Amino acid sequence: MPKVQETVLEIDLKALKHNFEYLKSKLASQTKFLAVVKAFAYGSDAATIARYLQDLKVDYFAVAYSNEGIALRKAGITTPILVLHPQAVSFKALIDYNLEPSLYSFKILQEFIDIASAENQKHYPVHIKFNTGLNRLGFNKDDVKTVLSTLKKKTSVKVESLFSHLAASEDLEEKTFTINQINAFKSIANEFTEALGYRPMLHMTNTSGILNYPEAHFDMVRSGIGLYGYGNSVEENKNFKPVASLKTIISQIHHIKKGESVGYNRAFKSESIIKTATLPIGHADGIGRQYGQGKGYVFIKNQKAPIVGNVCMDMIMVDVTTIECQEGDEVVVFGNTHSAEAFAETANTISYEIVTAISQRVKRIFI
Repeated sequence: MPKVQETVLEIDLKALKHNFEYLKSKLASQTKFLAVVKAFAYGSDAATIARYLQDLKVDYFAVAYSNEGIALRKAGITTPILVLHPQAVSFKALIDYNLEPSLYSFKILQEFIDIASAENQKHYPVHIKFNTGLNRLGFNKDDVKTVLSTLKKKTSVKVESLFSHLAASEDLEEKTFTINQINAFKSIANEFTEALGYRPMLHMTNTSGILNYPEAHFDMVRSGIGLYGYGNSVEENKNFKPVASLKTIISQIHHIKKGESVGYNRAFKSESIIKTATLPIGHADGIGRQYGQGKGYVFIKNQKAPIVGNVCMDMIMVDVTTIECQEGDEVVVFGNTHSAEAFAETANTISYEIVTAISQRVKRIFI
């Protein structure tokens, strides 16, 4: 790739294909694959990512909210789309765009059935979510009979899948908890399916579940962060390729005298003569205010340049005292060789937060 001339997010579609194929290699041939493309496909570009994965024959997509699914339909995505956290206000639009809702509470279940009936739907595909320990969304085991009773009264909807969500699949010290979740889901699925009279798809595993718990692959698996290049363990990260690389340039170089300050609130005061570089990227682009003051660094000429002072809305300043560089030189915030996970760790956060925070004003370039 040529050197960048502005702040850009490079998106490597070959890396995406590699990650998809690696995850698929962990599955039985009949197991379906759901790609999670919520939050602009983890901060990249949902439409482009989804179109590429659709060409790779992914079986399902998942988004968090209906407007994300509607945007994918408008972008030409025809693959089934599961909406993980739909709100009643969007149910009619959800149906209009042939999106499939996760129904996770009695209020949401009844409200969707009412809308589907009013829209004269017949066997509209829905997904019933059960809570097995994450305690975020979902029906409980004790709700099975009432859920079934509600569903059997109407023909407007049909259960396409039952699913749950693992809480700690990346943490092998929590293996007992995870196994208990898997067993709880099996029990719920058996009871539900026996009474329902047909067998919906079952799915439970996220990326770490795919890697660590093959016994829980069931009929379909779901992957988000793994597709974008992170495996949730040091060992597994070696098998993935980060899809997104955040790059920028040096706008200006300053020579700072001893005692001078850098940035707002004079948060950094130099104890010696140093050289700083100002970069055109800031908290409006996704580099949060938790960085600076010894937290976070970028790479210039493959050398670390620590962020100094407070992060500004549109700029950060970095220490380049020991780096031979000039204005216009390329800067890597994170990417294939310097991961978002490592960047995140310097501020005690996670790769998910870093990649999904990249502002939409940052130019996307596809490789």
